[in-house]
Amino acid sequence: MIKRIVLYIGNPAHSGTLKKLSYVALGLTVAADFLVQREHAMYIWDKIPGWGALYGFVSCVVIVLVSKFIGHKCGVMRGEDYYND
Repeated sequence: MIKRIVLYIGNPAHSGTLKKLSYVALGLTVAADFLVQREHAMYIWDKIPGWGALYGFVSCVVIVLVSKFIGHKCGVMRGEDYYND
């Protein structure tokens, strides 16, 4: 069962279907956030529906961009043939 799922996800022919499925999952997550009761929210941004999904997405994008910058510009990343020279 797991093997079939991994092979399905790894197949480039299914990328369109997986992308649509991801958008549906994201939409359901944001829609479910509108159903949460917010009477006991401590901070003002906790009362905004969809805030957690937006904050998490932006945080992940920032982590990827910062790590790419560190890897490429600060010399952490080496070329593919680094050990073959």
